[in-house]
Amino acid sequence: MDRRAWLARAAALAAAPAWSAAASAQARRTVVDDAGRKVRVPERSARVFAAGPPASILVFAVAPDALLGWTTPFRPSERPFVAAKYADLPVTGRLTGRGNTASVELVLASRPDLIVDYGAINDTYASLADRVQEQTGIPTLLLDGSFDAIPPSLRMIGTLTGEVAGADALARYARETVDDVAKRVASVPAAKRPRLYYGRGPQGLSTGLAGSINLEVIDKLGAVNVAASMGRGGLVQVSLEQVLAWNPEVIVTTDPTFFASVRRDPLWAPVEAVKARRIHLAPADPFGWIDFPPSVNRLIGLRWLGRILYPEAFPDELRTHAREFYARFYHQRPTDAQLDLLIATAERAPPA
Repeated sequence: MDRRAWLARAAALAAAPAWSAAASAQARRTVVDDAGRKVRVPERSARVFAAGPPASILVFAVAPDALLGWTTPFRPSERPFVAAKYADLPVTGRLTGRGNTASVELVLASRPDLIVDYGAINDTYASLADRVQEQTGIPTLLLDGSFDAIPPSLRMIGTLTGEVAGADALARYARETVDDVAKRVASVPAAKRPRLYYGRGPQGLSTGLAGSINLEVIDKLGAVNVAASMGRGGLVQVSLEQVLAWNPEVIVTTDPTFFASVRRDPLWAPVEAVKARRIHLAPADPFGWIDFPPSVNRLIGLRWLGRILYPEAFPDELRTHAREFYARFYHQRPTDAQLDLLIATAERAPPA
């Protein structure tokens, strides 16, 4: 550790006791998070540290002024979709998931009232939340990131930050969206629901098993996840030989490199989806429409992929839905030019 880093750490740790004492003096109440953990939290949390990318989007949607920072910086293509004062928030790193970059010292230096993690609920993440809370002395909540839990998760953030009315409006929008999509999908015969492969990464060979939070958009739309035959779990690496054996009718990806190359790659040529040019790149500005990360940003992905898979059941103009969603959840209405970019990404086919 160099001298500058040592001094920063020392300053953060030295300030922590006084700040923790002041924070503890606030009026508090007990809440139960989605892992069943009882946590004492302030009556109102005005400063929230997001433990990972899904949590940062959740908090931003409900209480943008309470969010202390982003886990990673915005790319140039992403920044215009978020107001500058929010896009310019510091990069705080992440406490959970792969590639953790936030330290206890950094968390303490940001002086949060609350730490929120959002995603899978299991013993591992519950134990991690306990450990983070013990190390920092900051109340830490773990919220369920599954699709069906989006409305209560939004409302929980609203209750914690004092943004109750706004959170309730977002929760109603989320519930109405999911219910509307479910009704439309129910009208589609099973025979018309395609076998779909979701390819992540530049080679397109990372995908999700049955029950993966990363494939919930696909599950909600009733498409057949070909990788589900491998069992339940999260993200896994597969071989091209396995994809060839599955022979999916549709390929969806979040990776522009894979999207650009797959149509010209002779190794992928035998796949039915490639032959039919049914390969689709999910929009990703400022956040992915399918997962990447799996947070509330996936709501618009239901409309996008539904329109691709079942155009007769989803005849709506995607632009209208995208404009409303972005205005509600990202607090900035996209311009016509921005919508053109999003819709072009959503509808274009890869070059031959």
